Amino acid sequence: MNDEMAWIVQAQNGSDEAFTYLVEAYQTPVYNLCYRMLGEPEAAEDAAQETFLKVYQNLARYDRERPFATWLLSIAAHHCIDRLRRRRFVSFSIDEDDEAQMELPDRSAPDPETETVRRQEQAHLHQLLQSLDPTDRAALILRYWQDCSEIEIAQALTLTVPAVKSRLHRARRALAKLWEEETPRARTERRPHESPAF
Repeated sequence: MNDEMAWIVQAQNGSDEAFTYLVEAYQTPVYNLCYRMLGEPEAAEDAAQETFLKVYQNLARYDRERPFATWLLSIAAHHCIDRLRRRRFVSFSIDEDDEAQMELPDRSAPDPETETVRRQEQAHLHQLLQSLDPTDRAALILRYWQDCSEIEIAQALTLTVPAVKSRLHRARRALAKLWEEETPRARTERRPHESPAF
């Protein structure tokens, strides 16, 4: 039995200390999923707290044959989807101090211009995510930010694996289309007679 399973068993038997270890181990992935889903740091913090409350209340129902991370992230994803369905409007506020920044390819040494471009691209991608259907968004986040398999996503979102594949395909296409339509061109083409400095 590994440490995580020991904590789960102890938490199921009423140990608040063991549950605290589980919260500490998973607070960042849960917060990041909620942030990607909801788009607002405060809403993500609330959703993460509510997720852990639901986990605490339902820990006795956790099936030890199933990966704990998948079960936990499914609770977070469903909670966020429910919150999004209740919303009457969409907010695009972006927290620049996002803890789990999307990893872009390393463009050699970090310089201010590269860092600025990376942050802008990250913020823009995060904004575009908010325009997707909540379930499609959850599938995309679970796949590319939480590195879940299609089977784990299907379990987390109560979908079939073909439905997950379809949603991922649709979400990637929609995101790519939005990116192409809305991403400003970083560079304009230089006229042949102009200096490379301009």
